[in-house]
Amino acid sequence: MDSHAPAGESARQDSDRIKHHPAGPGPGNAAAPGSVGIVTPQDYTFGVPGKGITLESGTEFGPITVRYETYGRLNADRSNAILIQHAFSGDAHAAGYHSAEDRHPGWWDNMIGPGKAFDTNRYFVICSNVLGGCQGTTGPGSIDPETGRPYGLSFPVITIDDMVKVQRELIDHLGIDRLYSVAGGSMGGMQALEWTVRYPERTRSAIIMAATSRLSAQAIAFNAVGRNAIVSDEFWKGGDYYDGQPPARGLAIARMVGHITYLSEQAMGMKFGRRLQERANFGFDFEDQFQVESYLEYQGDKFVDRFDANSYIYLSKAMDYYDLGARFDGLERAVQNCRAKFLVVTFSSDWLYPPYQSKEVVFAMMRQGVDVSYVQLESPYGHDAFFLEIDRQAPLVSSFLEGLDEK
Repeated sequence: MDSHAPAGESARQDSDRIKHHPAGPGPGNAAAPGSVGIVTPQDYTFGVPGKGITLESGTEFGPITVRYETYGRLNADRSNAILIQHAFSGDAHAAGYHSAEDRHPGWWDNMIGPGKAFDTNRYFVICSNVLGGCQGTTGPGSIDPETGRPYGLSFPVITIDDMVKVQRELIDHLGIDRLYSVAGGSMGGMQALEWTVRYPERTRSAIIMAATSRLSAQAIAFNAVGRNAIVSDEFWKGGDYYDGQPPARGLAIARMVGHITYLSEQAMGMKFGRRLQERANFGFDFEDQFQVESYLEYQGDKFVDRFDANSYIYLSKAMDYYDLGARFDGLERAVQNCRAKFLVVTFSSDWLYPPYQSKEVVFAMMRQGVDVSYVQLESPYGHDAFFLEIDRQAPLVSSFLEGLDEK
């Protein structure tokens, strides 16, 4: 076992916050019942240097490459497409496996597939990596075609609105006029909400989980600490670190801080308590001794292997900027033109984006006559509950989607 992996827990299960699946036996996983099987990521590129989309800041930016995956089949009239948006540290790999030897399925594999909540026997499911990310879609680590070097901090500041504009370009490319649904949790929920406001005629429904229309001062503060950890790392070098050692320690600390916000006090108590890690007594020194310390170190170290520090800075700032009500002089005005039917799901112990924040949006929708259903699930798992409460949230999603055709 890795020295940083928590004792009494499966290190494999917790190696990545967005993949809560035990590692399978290797070959044959793709053929498991309910799996979409082996999937191949695809790329779509649009625009030319200096021209692609107009960002919320007013900057013209292009070209842009979008990494995406699809599951299921698009029907003849192209009316069964569901767009899944990932959370902060996610990617386009939402379901299935990348090879027969792949031991880890996509991040929402337990929700997407034949007979699952997002039933690929009925729906054509799409998931793309967001603008500013580091998993195939253009971001600060991508090569600037005008310089031949990674953008670094010359990459423009982006917003949730900009991410959605890029997704619209992808949906246009796929020849889809109207989405059956848009769905996501956390930052993905913000994107789903933005879709219904920016493109009301193109969204039939939306599923928003553990999300918010604006970050609280506390959430912004946690993001600020994470960014400061990165820029304070001696290897960050003003964001121009791609030819050398990355700011690994700074990024790991940022992840550790963020991970604390994803769990509730109850969840951390159940998982770790005050148990020591591989020792019976205090060491009376400053090495990690508690299981929770080792767990956070392990999460931080694993995160560095797959995420870019500059993407962390850009995406966290995009979330900070998001304030739907402020853009429209109030939430009621923001949602008044929405045509989608909504399912909003929150979790009682989520203190990062607490239920009251979703209720504000729901009440604004109700006052504007928007068709919205709200469910608060009692759960001890905190913000991460939308990855973990599958048995409880899946029936809600299935019923909601099936009910659209009964109207």
